[in-house]
Amino acid sequence: MVNIRTLDPSASPLDYYGSELRRERERAGMTQGQLGGCLFCAASLIGQIETAMKVPTRDFSERLDAALGTEGRFSRLVGLVLRSQLPCWFQQYAEMEARATYISTYQAQVVYGLLQTKEYAQALVAAHSPDELETLVAARLERQRILERDMPPALWVVLDEAVLYRQVGGRQVMRKQLAHLLSVGNRPWTYLQVLPFSVGEHPATLGSFNLLRFEDDPDLFYSESYDIGHMSANAPLIRERSVSYARLQATALSPEDSAGLITRVMEERYGPDGRAVA
Repeated sequence: MVNIRTLDPSASPLDYYGSELRRERERAGMTQGQLGGCLFCAASLIGQIETAMKVPTRDFSERLDAALGTEGRFSRLVGLVLRSQLPCWFQQYAEMEARATYISTYQAQVVYGLLQTKEYAQALVAAHSPDELETLVAARLERQRILERDMPPALWVVLDEAVLYRQVGGRQVMRKQLAHLLSVGNRPWTYLQVLPFSVGEHPATLGSFNLLRFEDDPDLFYSESYDIGHMSANAPLIRERSVSYARLQATALSPEDSAGLITRVMEERYGPDGRAVA
């Protein structure tokens, strides 16, 4: 049975997407079943998205644009939809991250979200929000699209060595994640360093943090704890954290030596087929 629930397009990006999908489908003279056939999906999925009961994926949106001839409208809109599914306290940071021209981050426990593989992200999200797994992982992967721009932000990442050893999702997931770190480290605008255990105490023992820089706006500092994020443009704090980050960069292994360590951990701890080498 066709779902005819009325949406308020102004209620949210998801509601707007659903209302636009229904409008374009009806303009094309297609039923939900007919459109589903074009997209190789069930009519019920079309109905769920049209009524804002399910979040569309980027793949669905791209196929939808092709089927309805909407010239990329849904592919553009899905980014807003997925960003709106992020936790409320994180959405403002995600918006600023997407605008930044320079991102520097220190991560003490896990790989930075922009560099996570899908499987690694799935394991992390499943540990705290299993009921929202599909949506939150899709939203996290959508954030990574800023690195695919013609002019991506410069990204400098310092990972604590512990991140390499914390097994997230199993050995095969970790091997794939470390291999991904090696590949992104070769990109012209991405720099990756590992802070080794041998450093001992350091300026970021209080935890992970990010610094964002922009063309015309003030720099921002960001950190988070359970279910809350803290973002500040306070100049003294920015100066303090910037100096701390410079000290981390100076203390960490060089990008070349970091790649060597990541390779060694990948081979020795997770093995060529996901099994530890004896």
